Amino acid sequence: MHTLQITASAPDPALLDLPWKIPLAEWPDEVLAALPRGISRHVVRFVRLSGRVIAIKEIGETVAYREFELLRQLRKLEVPSVVPVGVITGRVDEHGERLEAVLVTEHLQFSLPYRALFSQALRPDTALRLIDALAVLLVRVHLTGFYWGDVSLSNTLFRRDAETFSAYLVDAETGDLHRTLTPGQRNYDVDLARTNIIGELMDLVAGELLDEEVDVIAIGDRLVERYASLWDALTGAESFTHAERWRVAARIEALNELGFDVGELEMTTDIDGTSVRIQPKVVDAGHHSRRLMRLTGLDVQENQARRLLNDLDAYRAATERQNDDEEWVAHDWLRLVFEHTVQSVPRDLRRKLEPAQLFHEILDHRWFISERAGRDVPLPEATASYVENVLRHRPDEKSLLGLAPGETDPDFTE
Repeated sequence: MHTLQITASAPDPALLDLPWKIPLAEWPDEVLAALPRGISRHVVRFVRLSGRVIAIKEIGETVAYREFELLRQLRKLEVPSVVPVGVITGRVDEHGERLEAVLVTEHLQFSLPYRALFSQALRPDTALRLIDALAVLLVRVHLTGFYWGDVSLSNTLFRRDAETFSAYLVDAETGDLHRTLTPGQRNYDVDLARTNIIGELMDLVAGELLDEEVDVIAIGDRLVERYASLWDALTGAESFTHAERWRVAARIEALNELGFDVGELEMTTDIDGTSVRIQPKVVDAGHHSRRLMRLTGLDVQENQARRLLNDLDAYRAATERQNDDEEWVAHDWLRLVFEHTVQSVPRDLRRKLEPAQLFHEILDHRWFISERAGRDVPLPEATASYVENVLRHRPDEKSLLGLAPGETDPDFTE
């Protein structure tokens, strides 16, 4: 006798109502959520459940449990990745034939697979911005000791982060967590990422989603270059004389600008005391997002946080409150500027973008129309202009991205 088993940290009873006796590829449209998917070697479906969307992937039982545990560990290490919900085993069809186990994860709101991004006819430099985001993600997972083993655009989801993107790890089934990675392990991941990216971009060119004039080899090489420069900035040693001790503070500030906090520095002095050598030992991502969270409670992407903090600083200067307590000023800015602006957008249009991204784009629009008008356009006027001239024509990035309601995308089963 087969018994359905659900392994989860917080099981949702509604999971029992899903049609587990049917192969995932044959699930009826009425239980599916029409969201764009990337290409996968497994059958993947999105389902609405208890007011949220979950992703269900058919996969071998052993691999499912292993990936579930890896994703849990990555979340504890604060690596940008999908949230694991559980593993379901013991599935059989109506004839008693065994069906594959499934891994259940939460759908990452406002995220897109790379193919969906290109289908929206974004700017030509989109590929470069996605590569930069993937390079940051790869450095972050390597700093935690995670060997990915199958780095690609297909195994990543992207969310808008101000003018850039943030990348999230989706598929961890080939990965492994170590105390630290060897240079060989890191280099293999990077080289595999380059190979996969070039192939994926060639596929986009063949599908006429990417201009054939784009140098896909150069884009693949960019990943290697960006990874190397960022890794060196975060982990490389630097030597200087005693007269240049200011460079310690400069190194920390430079790392902060990259969006990383330095939790610990290793400093050594030559025997004769003529020079000092420093190297970051603990580097944590999210410098700006943590500062904004502390001041306002807003939990946003790193570059969004940087932009919001800049606006907070501008508000502080405009109201001549540089000498006031920073947290009191931040509280007023949150209530009078950020929340007031977001809430002034019609409710049915707010869901198109995350609040922080919405505010960022309003600020961008304000700068654009102010320059065109030759005057400083007030924020309420800029907001109204953005809503009418930009937002109403934007696709909804929270749900049903790239697809009409009720429409489902083709099956992907490699």
